[in-house]
Amino acid sequence: MSGKDGPTLISSVQRAFRLMEAVGAHDGGVPAKQLARETGLALATTYHLLRTMVHDGYVRKLDDGTFVLGEKLGALHGGSREQAALSRVRPTLAELRDGLSAAAYLTFYEDGEIRVAEIVDGPKAPRVDLWVGFEDAGHATALGKCVLRELDPEARADYLSRHTLNDLTPRTITYRRELLRRLDAAALVPAVTDVEEYALGTACVAVPVRQGDTIGALGISVNISRAASLDDAVARLVVTAERVSRGLSLTI
Repeated sequence: MSGKDGPTLISSVQRAFRLMEAVGAHDGGVPAKQLARETGLALATTYHLLRTMVHDGYVRKLDDGTFVLGEKLGALHGGSREQAALSRVRPTLAELRDGLSAAAYLTFYEDGEIRVAEIVDGPKAPRVDLWVGFEDAGHATALGKCVLRELDPEARADYLSRHTLNDLTPRTITYRRELLRRLDAAALVPAVTDVEEYALGTACVAVPVRQGDTIGALGISVNISRAASLDDAVARLVVTAERVSRGLSLTI
């Protein structure tokens, strides 16, 4: 990049931000000519920047020819809030990892899928090898089964109708009726376990968490040789899950 390209690009970015700020100051839509006057930009520059931002989703052009902020800005804001929420609970997850010498996992049920939001591991607390994505292994992981247990019957049926219960290990539950029976049997206990159902040599336990109305699960994984320790870990998991739920629900 040449010496004069830098300032030119920076100036273009500054003009774009100035224009978006002006658009955002008008909830009901604002015409390009008014935006040019408010920002001090040439009308041709204003139209050029608006076309680019409309194309990229940062600004939306209404039927009457005026402009409002686009959906992409809302998505960026939502993403930043999610990251801020996760940053608040990472220290709590690290405490859990260090206290139990086990990798800690946080998952959520979003858009019909069980997704990993955070994993906090370390040399003394290695994560399980995620050889199959959690989206396709809800039936085989403590985290996934914990989420499925918390779903209402309609949402659970919808999830199971879209996901095959693949046999990931010889211990994986592959029959829907048996999975539902075990989920119902675990309805009154605080935690859900998986002993070599997802990966041979690994045992996991998980408890529910929530971020507002979003259902999730907090869990740990250990080597199968430490499976007996999972029962003692449940009380700490429950307390930590309450802290995580509070931290995730804070508004900033």
